[in-house]
Amino acid sequence: MIALPQSAMVMAAGKGTRMMPLTIDRPKPLIEVAGVSLLGHVLGHLRNAGVGQIIVNAHYRAKQVEDHLAAHACDFDVRLSDERDLLRDTGGGLVKALPLIDADPFFCINADNWWTDAPDSDALHRLAAAWDAARMDVLMLVIETARAGNSKGQGDFDMDGDGCLSRGGPARPRPYVWTGIQLIAKHLVCDPPEDVFSTNVFWDRAIARGRCHGLVHQGDWWDVGYPDAIALTEAALDYTAGVGVRADG
Repeated sequence: MIALPQSAMVMAAGKGTRMMPLTIDRPKPLIEVAGVSLLGHVLGHLRNAGVGQIIVNAHYRAKQVEDHLAAHACDFDVRLSDERDLLRDTGGGLVKALPLIDADPFFCINADNWWTDAPDSDALHRLAAAWDAARMDVLMLVIETARAGNSKGQGDFDMDGDGCLSRGGPARPRPYVWTGIQLIAKHLVCDPPEDVFSTNVFWDRAIARGRCHGLVHQGDWWDVGYPDAIALTEAALDYTAGVGVRADG
């Protein structure tokens, strides 16, 4: 268990290809669900949890991301990791942003998912409470595949009784989906294979050492990475607000 990390990396640099045509004139993090931008939704969770520093990477229509942060994140210590010269993918983006990140471990959150917390069960505080530096290099918030709203995949990970995540062997349905929310130790972000690469490189290293762990989310979660997912998520949110029970995505 650690005190709540005060730094969060928000991944906001992607081109939003899956979200076309909605991203023709705006970056994916500024697409709205129920009148709130995806980036604003992440900032709201960070604000409510008490995180003070945000590091946001930007590439596609970066000026719009900067303007949004200037208008809506003035209560944070905002640091922009500028990738306008080269879109570095998630792993390369972490390497570039690392000098701007003060906390260790730090939160890393993708700006293309939507989640709600169960009563008295804030996901970010739960991650901090579950962190064990002696056993972990990364702690991912995961959700059961059957409860992953709008998810088109077959699950991302298996998890053993000690909470260790794995994904080896042939492709098959797996019981847990990664939510795009994680705690990462800074020492894991090292020895990049090239300038542009996926965070999968770091995860695979942690998995090989038995140091990639999962924590099951107790609230609801929806993938909002493609256009049809917006209306599906809004409908699910209306349903849960009305009767207090989640709707399947």
